[in-house]
Amino acid sequence: MRKTVNFRDFDWFLLLLAITIAGIGILEIYSTTAHTVLASQYKKQIYWVLLGCFLTLLVSRFDYHAILEATPWLYVLSLLGLGAVLAVPHATKGARRWLHAGGFTFQVSELAKLVIIMAVAVYFADKRDKAVTGKDLLRLGILAGVPLALVAVEPDLGTALTFLPIVAAGLFLGGIRARQVGVLCLLGALILPAGWHFLKPYQRERVEAFVHPTQDTQGSGYQGSQARIAIGSGGFWGKGLGNGTQSRLGFIPVSHADFIFASFAEEQGFVGTLIVLLLYFLLLLRLLDGAQITGDRAGAYLLVGFASLLFFQVAVNIGMMIGFLPITGIPLPLMSEGGSATLLTFVGLGLVMSVRMRRFVN
Repeated sequence: MRKTVNFRDFDWFLLLLAITIAGIGILEIYSTTAHTVLASQYKKQIYWVLLGCFLTLLVSRFDYHAILEATPWLYVLSLLGLGAVLAVPHATKGARRWLHAGGFTFQVSELAKLVIIMAVAVYFADKRDKAVTGKDLLRLGILAGVPLALVAVEPDLGTALTFLPIVAAGLFLGGIRARQVGVLCLLGALILPAGWHFLKPYQRERVEAFVHPTQDTQGSGYQGSQARIAIGSGGFWGKGLGNGTQSRLGFIPVSHADFIFASFAEEQGFVGTLIVLLLYFLLLLRLLDGAQITGDRAGAYLLVGFASLLFFQVAVNIGMMIGFLPITGIPLPLMSEGGSATLLTFVGLGLVMSVRMRRFVN
C-alpha cells in the first residue's frame, strides 16, 4: 500500500456533484432576488461556494486522524460558541442564532453539527464492544444532548433536531439492538407531551398548522400553503427561470433560503426537481460507497454521519415544502443561501474526502 496521498486520489466526482447542486442554488437565488433589494445576494453565495471549494481541497490534505484528535477541543469550542450566542445581548428580540463580529456573522450551530459527527466517530472508533450498551446510550445522549439543548434554547428547534440522525447513524453502525430501539421509541413517545409545553407559541402554531393545513392559510399555515401552491403551479416543465409568480410577487417567504425548493419547483417544474433529487441521491450514494471502502471504523463513521445529516436536512426541507412535515428552519443543503451552512457543508466534504484519499495509505 502507498504511504502518501495526492490529488489523483481526490473524489472529483463527489465535488462536482456538490458544485452542481450549489450552482443550481445560485441560479435560483439570482432568479428569486433579482427584482428585490437582495439582488446582489447571489454574488455573496458565489463567494461562499468558491471559498467552500477551497476549504474542501485544504481540509482534504490533512489526515483525518489528526483532525479527529482535536475533537475534544472543538467540542468545547462549539459549546462556548453556543453559550456566547445566548449570552451576547441582541438588538432585536426573537431567535439568537448568530455571533456577530464586525460585518460578519457566524452560525455556531453549523459548526456544532460537524463536531458531533466527529465526536460520534471518535467514540465508536475507540469502542471495543461489538454491541451498544446502556452506558453508550447515556454517554452519547449527554454528548449530543448538551449542544442540542443549547441550540433549542436559541430557539432553533429545527437545527437542534439535526443532531439526532447523526447519533442514530452511529448507534446503528455500532450495533444497537431492536430492544434498545423499542425502549428509545417508548421514551420519546413519553417525552413528546411534556416537550409540547416547552415549545414557543409560534412553534406550536406551526405544528397545529401542519395537523390542520386548511384551518388558517392566512396565518400560521400561510408559509406551507404558499409553498404547496408554488410547487403545484410549476407543473411538469415549470414556468421558466425568473418567471415564478409566487416568488417574484413575494408570496413565498425567504424564497432564496429555507423555501428555495418551492421557488425552484415553480420555475423548473417536475423535471427540474427530479434532476435535483437525483443529484442529491448520487451525492449520498457516493458518501455511503466511501464508507464501505474506507480503511477504518473512524472513517466509516465520519462518512455515514455526514451522509445521515445531509439526508435528514434534504428530507425535512422538502417534506415541509410539500406538507409532509411541519415548517422548520432547516435549509436545503448547498442550495439555500447562507454563508455558515455552505462553508461548513464544504468543510464536511473536505473531511470525508480526507477519508477517501487515505483508503489506500498504509
